[in-house]
Amino acid sequence: MKTRWIALIAIAFVLGTVVGARAAKKEGIDSSLYAGKNPKEAAAALLQAAKGLADREGSWERIYVGRAHYLSGNKAEGQAIFDAVTSSKKVEGGDWIRIGRVYWEAGEWDKAKPAFDKALQMEPNDAPWLAEIGAYHNIKGDRAKAEEMFAKSFSLEPNEIWNTAKAGASYVGVIPD
Repeated sequence: MKTRWIALIAIAFVLGTVVGARAAKKEGIDSSLYAGKNPKEAAAALLQAAKGLADREGSWERIYVGRAHYLSGNKAEGQAIFDAVTSSKKVEGGDWIRIGRVYWEAGEWDKAKPAFDKALQMEPNDAPWLAEIGAYHNIKGDRAKAEEMFAKSFSLEPNEIWNTAKAGASYVGVIPD
């Protein structure tokens, strides 16, 4: 009988520990971070929490947090995140294209273009990127460069709808999405 009680207590202890650990993980973001606060305070608190979460993830998540900072006017914080991502030994072409898109959204072609160039240096035969980046060039008035990129994209992936649509849309000023 005594052994049975000890076993039950041990099982209850283990289950309690497991349930407690799961509950702690699921607590998540406390509404006190944003509820009732002015938008700038709410954004700052949530973006700080997101940065902590993104630091446990990958570069794309960190770039997204950097994007929010950069496009909301906190360019220094966004740039610091981008710099941390791109200084990593694990930086990939996808990181550069995402950062280039942020610069494009911010109206900073002088920063977007080198980021796009780095993406293509790392992945020179990425047909969708060639079409997308070509579209940005076309919209900025560099039709010759755009058409060179479109031709390469189409040679790599003939009859690909998304690449074709991005290229076509750029001739009427529609940016890639």
